[in-house]
Amino acid sequence: MTENQPIRDPDPILPTSFTINATDGYPLAATLYESETPSSRFVLINSATATPRQFYNSFATYLVSHGFSVLIYDYRGIGGSRPKNLKKMKAKMRDWVLKDMTAMLGWIRKEKDPEKLFLIGHSFGGQAAGLLENSSDIDGMITLSAQSGYWRLQGGNQKAAVFAHTWFTMPLLTSLVGYMPWSWVGGEDLPKGVINEWAGWCRNRHYILGDKSLPLERYNNFTAPVLAYSIDDDNWGTARSVAAMMRAYPDLESRHIVPKDKGRKSLGHFGYFRSHAAVLWDEAVEWMAAR
Repeated sequence: MTENQPIRDPDPILPTSFTINATDGYPLAATLYESETPSSRFVLINSATATPRQFYNSFATYLVSHGFSVLIYDYRGIGGSRPKNLKKMKAKMRDWVLKDMTAMLGWIRKEKDPEKLFLIGHSFGGQAAGLLENSSDIDGMITLSAQSGYWRLQGGNQKAAVFAHTWFTMPLLTSLVGYMPWSWVGGEDLPKGVINEWAGWCRNRHYILGDKSLPLERYNNFTAPVLAYSIDDDNWGTARSVAAMMRAYPDLESRHIVPKDKGRKSLGHFGYFRSHAAVLWDEAVEWMAAR
């Protein structure tokens, strides 16, 4: 750059919200983040359970500013993909990956034809990606706290909490109300079929991998490299529980984050994606760029 050459401002980030149909035609709310000059390197962010897509806005914006295009979306029954009457919704948790996540990958491949396509899987979003029938389209995946939900593998007081909720609270409330009313305590409500299937997995010592009604053989076909993070103060996603789930992926690299070593007081299960943790995001960008 010459002395008098003006410094070029970065391209503005232009989020666009619209609807993408799942493989069965169910309309899913999605937001596409691209710069004015869109990148051919694409990232699909798969949310944690009961987590609306807007939670990942800061992370998505950061990725775009570092040379990626990003798509985030709401699973059926969540956020912008919630129907007017949740009681009448017929959905299972498996639909989030077999119908919703599958469709998002297909949309990116068809509409954007990216040079590279990566997944970011938070909790459930990384646990279940191995069930995708179109995983050959993926060039790499980074997971955060993608743990086995089996209650005995949880840390601290979460062991007792997950046991109580999955054996008693969740089944009872969904039976009485017709859906899981997490909004009563400030969360996102969940369809009855979703919560009942999830609770069943959490009672199984192999979690998802113990459900023989799922196409589990697809995990062996997920040949893209996977970088799996566990977080030291995450009592849901303990290193032990993450290892138990992520062992299903053939090409796996594991890393453990100790928040205080990164200058963070705490991260827990959700803190990685909050803006105060942006100091950690460079590593993810570097990993994808190296692929």
